[in-house]
Amino acid sequence: MKWVAATVAYDGTNFFGYQSQAGVRTVQGELEKALYIIFKRKILTYAAGRTDTGVHALGQVVSFEVANENMTDKNIRDALNAILPEDIYVKKVEFVKDNFNPRSEAKKRIYHYIVYINKEPDIFLRNRVWWLPFDLDISKMRLAAKYLEGEHDFTSFKTGNDERNPIRNIYKIRILNYRNNFILIRVEGKSFLRKMVRNIVGTLVKVGTGSWEIESIKEILEARQRSMAPASAPAQGLYFYSVLF
Repeated sequence: MKWVAATVAYDGTNFFGYQSQAGVRTVQGELEKALYIIFKRKILTYAAGRTDTGVHALGQVVSFEVANENMTDKNIRDALNAILPEDIYVKKVEFVKDNFNPRSEAKKRIYHYIVYINKEPDIFLRNRVWWLPFDLDISKMRLAAKYLEGEHDFTSFKTGNDERNPIRNIYKIRILNYRNNFILIRVEGKSFLRKMVRNIVGTLVKVGTGSWEIESIKEILEARQRSMAPASAPAQGLYFYSVLF
């Protein structure tokens, strides 16, 4: 049997996250349903990350075994896109080594978070961005983000019952001010705790509004208490942008 890795984009609005769950619609559930139709048997899939309810992806990577040796990468991609619902799209399929698992093989994961600054909301963007009706000080946010780069204990930036090692390494955080009132926050690292990126964004926005000082980020990190950090940024502004191996 051959193995492939598929690069998948999806609109997370109408999904209860990526990972399969009984009784609800998930991205993994839709992918495995399509693979069952193609190969006439259950195919297990392995993803680079498990996005939460409402979170989108532009470059999720999913691996699985191909039950038909005669299918080309294009055959597999075309077959999936013919069956999958309109809010999931397979951008690329490529052959990989046997038992390739993108979750353990990933060297870098990149997330993008989009904030829309305007006095009035754009209802057509309501599932795509975090709308804020006030300005943000980008220069302060960039200085605050420096405290988060590198290896730290991110206990203060995890949500819920995540028992994994809280020591994580953020390679880089970039904050870009685009035209038309869009701000992009790009976070790069090998792996992240549950809701860690959204918690980071929520904290940086507090600095950007002037509610918190730049040095507050250092204090939150050192406290190692989730209660010290603000609420998570909403899910709809977050995009799983890409994975590097």
